[in-house]
Amino acid sequence: MAFFSFKKKSLLLCILFCWLSANAQIQDSLQTQSHQPQEEDNVKYPQLQIKGLFQARYLVGMSKDVDVNGLHHSDGSGTDNNFMLKYMRVQVRAQISKRTEVVVLANLADFKNDPKSRVLENAYLKYTFSPKLALTVGQFRPWFGIEETYPIDIIKSLDWSNQYTEFGKLGWTSFQIGMSATGQLQLGEVPFQYAVSVVNGNGKNQINDNDNGKQYSTRLVFGLSKKYNFNVGLNGGIGEVFSKKVYALGVDLSSLIHFDPKWSLDMQLEAKQATNHVLYNSIAPELRPDNPDQYLIRGVYFLPNLRYEINHKNLSAFELSCRYEYLDTNFRMASNPRQTITPMFGLEFLKNYGARIQLGVQFDRYKYQVENTNQYNNNLFIIQVQSRF
Repeated sequence: MAFFSFKKKSLLLCILFCWLSANAQIQDSLQTQSHQPQEEDNVKYPQLQIKGLFQARYLVGMSKDVDVNGLHHSDGSGTDNNFMLKYMRVQVRAQISKRTEVVVLANLADFKNDPKSRVLENAYLKYTFSPKLALTVGQFRPWFGIEETYPIDIIKSLDWSNQYTEFGKLGWTSFQIGMSATGQLQLGEVPFQYAVSVVNGNGKNQINDNDNGKQYSTRLVFGLSKKYNFNVGLNGGIGEVFSKKVYALGVDLSSLIHFDPKWSLDMQLEAKQATNHVLYNSIAPELRPDNPDQYLIRGVYFLPNLRYEINHKNLSAFELSCRYEYLDTNFRMASNPRQTITPMFGLEFLKNYGARIQLGVQFDRYKYQVENTNQYNNNLFIIQVQSRF
């Protein structure tokens, strides 16, 4: 019965994609028959666009016996300061027809690690039927929260949130292999965006899925206030991992308020909960319960970012942010929540984050400290420089 249930889900998803494709194609063809510009025939494909990102850091650990990666060393070893190359990204976007694009994104800085499951990040083909529907196939970031909707080079804090990293390990966020349908609609006067995705759920650059299960997720975004750019996002997902049912839920709020042409405040609030099937499957079969939902992860973060536009020839803007995070990776069985506060000050020297310097401190606090692990209180000072081109 589980086999037929899985097949039924796959069949229903394929039927949904096909119906959406047919519907969007018909609507789009009606719109384009009457006014297709003649100069479109003169456009030469493919059209290539190359972009990049350089990002480096200097880290100083300010907690005794804790290294720059947050690992505690009871013997006093470990490195408490480090120059770090975080990203050297190169992206190639090829527009091969009016509706079709192919995107490749690689992080060359990952060659410093074992590159087997790294380096290649995005590798997908996207076909756009109309603004209402686009299909993406390959390796990409499925929408499941605010952070998937913008790249690392315009992030408002030091890095991705802790919950984003953990949900990436669980297959809901970060780079995954699969397919997705996305689009924009209008519900009366309310702008509406959606994403429906199905992925393997075992991360990027994998030769095969590690089981027969797939993870299905959806994201719905409602624009409730144009004046304050206030959006509400609803996220939900179900799946099957090693024949066990898993789920994920999330809600997020975002707003961008312009006080005047120079001052603005960007705010993000996001909360998620999911089955921690990675932790569940790491336990010996004879010791773990039958229901993986005994192992649950829960997280929330709030990120306000204040920006002032200077528009000087040598300095474009400055930003001040402070992200608060709460994350508990196993709150039902063995709760040990992590709270992280990250105040950051940034100077932007070229518009659109073309060149930026950030200074900040990351404060990590655990309810229970565990020696010789990453579950240990830590203070980390960061200087980060980046340039996008």
